[in-house]
Amino acid sequence: MESKPYFETVKSFADVPITEDGVETHSFLEASDGLVKLFDLLGSGVFAFVQADIRGNIGGVRSRYQNASASSITLENLVRSETSTGQHPHATGCLVRLTRGLMFSCKALQHMQNEPSSELHVCFKHSYDEVLRRHHSFVVRSLAAVAVRAVPYRRDFIARISQGGDREKFDSELRRWLAGLDVIVKRLKVFIEEGGYGRV
Repeated sequence: MESKPYFETVKSFADVPITEDGVETHSFLEASDGLVKLFDLLGSGVFAFVQADIRGNIGGVRSRYQNASASSITLENLVRSETSTGQHPHATGCLVRLTRGLMFSCKALQHMQNEPSSELHVCFKHSYDEVLRRHHSFVVRSLAAVAVRAVPYRRDFIARISQGGDREKFDSELRRWLAGLDVIVKRLKVFIEEGGYGRV
């Protein structure tokens, strides 16, 4: 049985509602779950530590959302509500790290799309250096260097995501998905850093 193209199987970040109150939590978590599946398409073990971090941070944000859904309709309200309790802001820390992981993924795929002659490992290396490197110890940086080298060839990765579907449609869906993700991560970065909730 032939698999469907990746973008037909996950919620697009372009479809996550953003209101004056912020980014809708439920839809954001659904789209983030889809991003975890993208790492599976990179191949076994490649950036497993980033994937595990993203998955764990989604879980932390989701737990807060499920336990305080009325005050967590948007990510911004979730953070404000949690930090006003005086307790350890676990979900807020998870959102900071999740935003970082999403920004890393977004920038890597933007590099892939904007630099058609660059191999995928070059795109992921640029993104790692821009977003994650400064947050990691020497040991984790060494793991990342190995992971970057294990990224599949561009053509193989695109074949896995598109599953033999129309290339123009794939490019259009990727562009739309990345534009939606880019808007969200930039918005969250400003909110988090200006609010003093952490550093993306």
